[in-house]
Amino acid sequence: MNRSIKSQISDSIRVKKTILNNPVLIKSIETVAERIIAAYRQGHKLLLAGNGGSAADAQHIAGEMVNRFRFNRPAFPAMALSTDTSVLTAIGNDSAFDQVFARQIQALGTEGDVFIGISTSGHSLNIIKALQACGRKHILRIGLTGKSGGKMKALCDCCLRVPSTDTPRIQEAHILIGHILCGIIEETIFGQG
Repeated sequence: MNRSIKSQISDSIRVKKTILNNPVLIKSIETVAERIIAAYRQGHKLLLAGNGGSAADAQHIAGEMVNRFRFNRPAFPAMALSTDTSVLTAIGNDSAFDQVFARQIQALGTEGDVFIGISTSGHSLNIIKALQACGRKHILRIGLTGKSGGKMKALCDCCLRVPSTDTPRIQEAHILIGHILCGIIEETIFGQG
């Protein structure tokens, strides 16, 4: 058991070191932060979505943006599209589950907003449909995926691809990237330094 614990910790560190030593990915994270900052400064909002653990990550990031990350400051408008069970079940029942996020984007998204779609495989159909809906509304499309980017890669304005094929390691890196984005955005807009 001890060996398994250490192996998993080592694997997580290895993925994060690979990100750390990837200047293209680091620059892409910086660019995404800049684009979200620009959207916020123009009065737009951040929409996020994912399935399963990725839905929890979307909620986590939205919570950090609405409430606070490192310090108290005015709230940023951010919304996880996986949280309204009445809307999700109505769309899933009356239309199709692959439309649960796209329909919300049609209803709530406006040109200039930013959408972050989270999928470890990059193949989640409801995220793909959401990205397509964003394209029709001129909403900036950010993807958080695993190594290949899957089908999402071609639909995103910027796809942040974690260099791993192991779902737990990808999810751990997604929340790291989410925290990095929250920190940069908060500090740039409201920081004291």
